[in-house]
Amino acid sequence: MPGQQRDFDSDRGVGIVTRYIVEADGGSRGNPGIAAGGAVVIDAETGEVLAEVGIFVGIATNNVAEYSGLVGGLRKARELDPSASIHVRMDSKLVVEQMSGRWKIKHSDMQVLAREAQALIAGTDVTFEWIAREFNSRADAVANESMDRRVSFG
Repeated sequence: MPGQQRDFDSDRGVGIVTRYIVEADGGSRGNPGIAAGGAVVIDAETGEVLAEVGIFVGIATNNVAEYSGLVGGLRKARELDPSASIHVRMDSKLVVEQMSGRWKIKHSDMQVLAREAQALIAGTDVTFEWIAREFNSRADAVANESMDRRVSFG
């Protein structure tokens, strides 16, 4: 099973925990403009890319596109294994800080997407990490492909 790690629990014996990395990104050509989010689900143990998800948004802001990429990546990770722990990596400081609970979410469209993301991760071991843009090229490429094709996929 992808990303499995032994988790020793003295009360329950040995279990297996699946661990995924979700790299998510979003972009808009204009702000607002043609927008899409992208995400890559990665096996944390092997580094293998398990899925790519493009979310075509239409006309929206960059921040809405970033959240759309996050939601698409979380949804795909949960489809692959609903009990997996997930480490999210994004180059959007805003989304990482808001999802970590350190910053308020004021924009109504982002509130809706944040609630959707929160529902997807409820009861799941999830962490968020900000990464520099140059380390998020896979998710960026998926978002751009979705913008270019003007379709969602994955």
